[in-house]
Amino acid sequence: MHGVNYRASEGQGFARDDFHIDYDQQQVTCPQGQVSAGWHGPYPTSSPTAAPLIVARFTKSQCRPCPARTQCTTTADSARTVGFPPRELRDLQLRVGKAHIQHVLTAIAVNIERLSGLSPEETPTPRRPTAFQNYLDQREIPRLKSWRTLGS
Repeated sequence: MHGVNYRASEGQGFARDDFHIDYDQQQVTCPQGQVSAGWHGPYPTSSPTAAPLIVARFTKSQCRPCPARTQCTTTADSARTVGFPPRELRDLQLRVGKAHIQHVLTAIAVNIERLSGLSPEETPTPRRPTAFQNYLDQREIPRLKSWRTLGS
């Protein structure tokens, strides 16, 4: 696809999240304030497990004179396109990402709280097995080596 910024993956250009997506107006605004001229899709992707993509297109007349063009698109004659999932999937991605971060931060806080109550001479005692670990043990289902085995 022409106009996609391969440098964004290297941290040297604008990525999809640098663009403002307005689903209601069916427009995308670039970091330099240009508003997309086209909104197409959603199109199915080549992978059966990948989400469909909506594609917003900017015009050559918008991109060519832009001072940030080299950060945004690969050649002097191309215009930027931005692909993104439909609103429902995008909202779900954002919610899942925030939930995962919250779980990680909660786990860190619990560990800090637990360790802060120990004197320097004490070593942490293993926790009791979780309900899931008990379930596996009762059915003699082996745990993968990558799983934590505290409490057993």
